[in-house]
Amino acid sequence: MATPAPAQQSDLLESKLAGTRTSPGATTALMITSDLAALALAGFLGSIMWRSFFNLTAPPLYIRFWPALLLFVGMFAADGLYPGVGVGPVELLRKLVRGATIIYLILTAAIFLTKGSDTQSRGGFFASWVLSLIFLPLARAAVHHYFANKSWYGVPAVILGAGQTAALLIEKLRMSPDLGMKPVACLDDDPLKEGSALQGVPVLGPISLARGVRGAANVRHAIVAMPGLEQSRLLALLESCSAVFPHVLLIPNLMGLASIPVSPIDVGGVLALELRHNLLFPVNRYLKRILDLALVLAMAPVAIPVTLLCALGVFLMSPRNPFYLHEREGEGGGLIRIVKLRSMYPDAERILQSYLAENPAAREEWERYYKLRKDPRVLPVIGHFLRRSSLDELPQLLNILAGQMSLVGPRPFPRYHTAQFPPAFRELRTKVRPGLTGLWQISARSEGDLQVQATLDTYYIRNWSLWLDIYILSRTARAVLLGRGAY
Repeated sequence: MATPAPAQQSDLLESKLAGTRTSPGATTALMITSDLAALALAGFLGSIMWRSFFNLTAPPLYIRFWPALLLFVGMFAADGLYPGVGVGPVELLRKLVRGATIIYLILTAAIFLTKGSDTQSRGGFFASWVLSLIFLPLARAAVHHYFANKSWYGVPAVILGAGQTAALLIEKLRMSPDLGMKPVACLDDDPLKEGSALQGVPVLGPISLARGVRGAANVRHAIVAMPGLEQSRLLALLESCSAVFPHVLLIPNLMGLASIPVSPIDVGGVLALELRHNLLFPVNRYLKRILDLALVLAMAPVAIPVTLLCALGVFLMSPRNPFYLHEREGEGGGLIRIVKLRSMYPDAERILQSYLAENPAAREEWERYYKLRKDPRVLPVIGHFLRRSSLDELPQLLNILAGQMSLVGPRPFPRYHTAQFPPAFRELRTKVRPGLTGLWQISARSEGDLQVQATLDTYYIRNWSLWLDIYILSRTARAVLLGRGAY
């Protein structure tokens, strides 16, 4: 079959890629607009709040510093946040907080150097900075929630390879639309795959079409998903792709280590990957403990009265002790006794065994999730409310103060539950304190089976950072309010 002329080939690729247009420019404009709106609102409210608190009459501070908004845009652009392709939620939070803090420090220094450091300047700047750390992530979260699934959102990406790794990659990108990478085509040298589709993405033909795809759809991102490629061919492919696409990502042959964080290291001119287990470093554990104590003490004035009100509701529905202790597997594999509000009948174990014996479908559900969507043990009204809102877990703040648990970490499970996990994962999770909430709770909650629990908890332990804890805590409030996956 004759090879089409370059002009014909270009027209053919454009026709095949029609309808897959994304708009990086519109995405960038949307990001900049949301950031500017968040910063302007933070400056306005911070200045107004400070002036009102001290009854100041000077002109609002934010009016004099509106040109500084361009500094924020420049900082965020330099940090790769426009359009922010491939930046996950935790890294996004870190970059927004760091960038905003740096600019506010620069502006504060400028005020002092220009002798403008009055009470309003210092206080207004501090209040505006604090509000910006709240409004910026919220604005980005709103943008991702409302626009990430739009066809024009993000940037187009071509996948080099059309095998199992490429299929998994496409699935992951679709599950995380906020990353902003939209696969528009796959290229593979296997002639049997040409004309087919991989997870709905068309396989256009051989990798030699890369330059044509680059021009036909203005693709600037290429992802090499061919981990089985022989080394010399892989190096040649990367070299040729780098001459076509400004951004080339490589999926390495580390599929079994997908949840382990890696950092590139230069070893005498040789590329090496450093593997880490972040939560196993003592200094990280000390930082995490400080965060736990600070937040628990800050939550106490609200948590104590809410817990007492819930305890009263339990007692009125079932006149027995509203609190109970339950043995769970803790750090080091030893047993700890966690404190919970009672959401079940006192003879819950007898009720459960009788129910499972009479309902094979319920037994199958129990053996997979160790939870029941229709649980006969749960108290009417108050029990369902506690479990749906997760307020039955509030007394575990005492376990956190005692050092038996952490605010964020793998959930403490009974021995019969942890015995179902693979030995390697069970050993890994016992090296850290269990948590009141965790990545599993905000991602899958009761809807995640044992495999999902193991995958998410492993990711958390190996990728831990203060930013990840802050992100999980912020998402926990949303998951609890919506009651998603809880029963």
